[in-house]
Amino acid sequence: MHSSWLPVFEGLSAEISAVRGFLKAETIAGRKWLPEPSQVLRAFTHPLDRVKVVIIGQDPYPTPGHSVGLAFSVAPGVDPPRSLVNIYRELQSDLGVDPPSHGDLNPWAEQGVLLLNTVLTVRSGASGSHRGHGWEQITRAVVAALTNRPEGAPVAILWGKDAQAYGSGFDPRFVITSPHPSPLSARRGFFGSRPFSHTNELLQQQGLTPIDWELA
Repeated sequence: MHSSWLPVFEGLSAEISAVRGFLKAETIAGRKWLPEPSQVLRAFTHPLDRVKVVIIGQDPYPTPGHSVGLAFSVAPGVDPPRSLVNIYRELQSDLGVDPPSHGDLNPWAEQGVLLLNTVLTVRSGASGSHRGHGWEQITRAVVAALTNRPEGAPVAILWGKDAQAYGSGFDPRFVITSPHPSPLSARRGFFGSRPFSHTNELLQQQGLTPIDWELA
């Protein structure tokens, strides 16, 4: 975690303690959870004041070997999951970017895109299993820190109802919403929503450098 995030998390000692207790209980019960402990807070590797865009997802991929601590991203060498394939499909439709063969979204994070799930851990093989155990309060505090910083609120891309529940915490002028890119909902309005070009337009309106969404 970058040091600029420490004041945010230091003010969440009770919430973090509750989450740690829950994860310890999961481990003691023999229930494996993802991602690896060293990657749980990976989204906060880069400075708080450099965040220009926040993409909020739901919870990590429940498939072992997929979750890496960045929403929607997987490790190099892992085939992109179906939600990410749909994201790439919309990226191609929106900006003409050819879909990469990998699912590593770290180049976006390095440009100031915070890839944040509303819940940062999940039981292996059980999507949504760690909801309601304290992560949501931490996520809301992260959103508050972003919107109250001197640099102002980032552009927020909120895919799906879970992410959109955090929409009120952002400047409504810079919020982009659509259904989730999962195979169950992508055809209900995610496809054709053009979030990438819209985001860059909003960044340019603020005098900020647009994101290079192409992934080599």
